[in-house]
Amino acid sequence: MHADPRGVSNAVHQISGAWLGKLDLDLDVRAGRTVLVRQRHIGPLRVQRAFYPEGSACHLYLLHPPGGVVGGDRLEIALDVASGARVLATTPGASKFYRSPGALAISQQRLKVAGGGQLEWFPQENILFPGARLRSETAIELAGDARFIGWEIHSLGRPVIRERFDTGTADFLFNLHREGEPLLRERLRVREGEGLDGPTGLRGLPIVATFIATGASSRDLDAARQSLPDENELLIGLTLMDDLLVARCLAPAVESAHQTFRLLWGILRPRLMGRDACPPRIWST
Repeated sequence: MHADPRGVSNAVHQISGAWLGKLDLDLDVRAGRTVLVRQRHIGPLRVQRAFYPEGSACHLYLLHPPGGVVGGDRLEIALDVASGARVLATTPGASKFYRSPGALAISQQRLKVAGGGQLEWFPQENILFPGARLRSETAIELAGDARFIGWEIHSLGRPVIRERFDTGTADFLFNLHREGEPLLRERLRVREGEGLDGPTGLRGLPIVATFIATGASSRDLDAARQSLPDENELLIGLTLMDDLLVARCLAPAVESAHQTFRLLWGILRPRLMGRDACPPRIWST
């Protein structure tokens, strides 16, 4: 593996025909501005540059040029946000997980925020093609009064062509801790179509999504509930656990989940992070 003088790996690793992509980012404050102080990557995961559409806060676009992932591939992202840093991370497009004859695809996110830091984590949706085999793990570690707002959106099949995820496996793990203590730990498993239908499953809706915000109060919960559109096709529920606000959504189309979550973000960001919502420019392209 060769590393250039900036510490960015240019190597592409291929193991037994599968691809390994790793991206390791550290962000800190320099002269009042959040900057990317370290970037290391292996394979097809990288950040080209940081953007500053709102001044000192840093916007990052996490790039995966291949776009698609097959069985055996592994993508790992680690993000470390220092005290005082303000970071918004997103992706330019959906991640596509294709049919696998047996091997799992692994998607792993490790997000760490120091006390006084703020992280907004807004990846585009994961699209699982029928026959895909995916294990997705997101682990978030907060210290002190660190703030986090983020979402995960999964499309089980491609509803636009009425395609169902009736073969394959999906294993979604999400863990949020503060100072080592669990705030939220959950797991969703779908195997060969089991759980896609019925009142105790996903009710036949292909989009399953979760929105998380820390530092919330009952007044923030009320404001979020009042902002929601009255849509019969969208199933959404909001819960407050201590200062953790959780919204869960089932939808017939990914656009409905995106629009609802962006609306929630627009209401909650000023209240929880002290800044008006500033959508990444890439969301409009």
